[in-house]
Amino acid sequence: MSSSMGKIVKITLFGESHGPAVGCVIDGLVPNIKLDLEHIEKRLSQRRPGQSHLVTSRKELDRFEILSGTYDGRTTGAPLTVIFPNTDKKSEDYDVAKKVFRPGHADYTGFVKSQGANDPRGGGHFSARLTAPLVFAGALAEQLLLSRGIKIAGHIASIGMAKSLSLSDFSGYNEELMALDDTKYNIFESHQKQLLEEVERAKDTDDSVGAVVEIAVFGLPVGLGSPFFDTVESQLSYGVFSIPAVKGVSFGDGFDFAKKKGSEVVDAFVLDHQGNVKTNANHNGGINGGITNGMPLLMKCVFKPTASIGRAQETLDFDAGELTHLEIKGRHDPCVALRAVPIVKAVTAFTLLDMIMMQYGVAYNES
Repeated sequence: MSSSMGKIVKITLFGESHGPAVGCVIDGLVPNIKLDLEHIEKRLSQRRPGQSHLVTSRKELDRFEILSGTYDGRTTGAPLTVIFPNTDKKSEDYDVAKKVFRPGHADYTGFVKSQGANDPRGGGHFSARLTAPLVFAGALAEQLLLSRGIKIAGHIASIGMAKSLSLSDFSGYNEELMALDDTKYNIFESHQKQLLEEVERAKDTDDSVGAVVEIAVFGLPVGLGSPFFDTVESQLSYGVFSIPAVKGVSFGDGFDFAKKKGSEVVDAFVLDHQGNVKTNANHNGGINGGITNGMPLLMKCVFKPTASIGRAQETLDFDAGELTHLEIKGRHDPCVALRAVPIVKAVTAFTLLDMIMMQYGVAYNES
């Protein structure tokens, strides 16, 4: 099995949810990059569990240890290895998952894939616990993009039937988006009450609820991407679908295009006050022919409701060969999207950095 991503700058994830640690190896970074540990810690804290009654109570501090690839706070050019020790495990909650497959989880597929040798505790290698090192890598990539004026905004666009604002309304990265980056759960304060009420209702009924995370990238160069197989959409989708619980990705108007006529979604080219080519709308999310056009890149990701809920579920007892009722224990999020924005931003940043280095040269990641 491969748990690697990237062509020039590469990441390989390792570890299991209830093993000694999870971590990653980042290869392809040039030497002498000064790590912005404050920025990395901020992104990790946004993903960290156990910070409110609306997320999993598993209290992992996400303290990390860098084992290789840095010296005196700067990259050496060697592979950077970082680990996150697992300190709050309750493996006994998953004894039943060895042969009674949890609906909606990777218990069965992982069992078959590994010929019965998988670690089912907390989802094993399939667990969202592995998004901690992914966020570390993405925060480092985001640091390099920021040094080139590329900024990534993200928020929860909807939970259940409750909707928030749209990032398509923002032409640039302004103070409101800066403030959004510091809000709890990355939800616009004007819409927090409505969205969080959806989570409360699901939690109170031993259920879970789905959501949409929206991303906007400002400052990308015109011309990034290639037609057909290396489009911006295909490469970002490849990365984003690696995030547990993501079941859909769209760009610009996305699936709403199906409801519209061509005359309603014209992105006419115009010149701005500085003589730069822009479009008077952004239905295509900053991408034409798989290549960036200079407008903000707009992407949405659908997160399914958490498969683990408090209600009894019918499933298969593999040994007995018959149906049984399963009451899932363990600690789970009633809405995974509450901690997902920094993860989607991380994958977006890492993917874009790799694409930019492919197109403009490895030296792009020098800071």
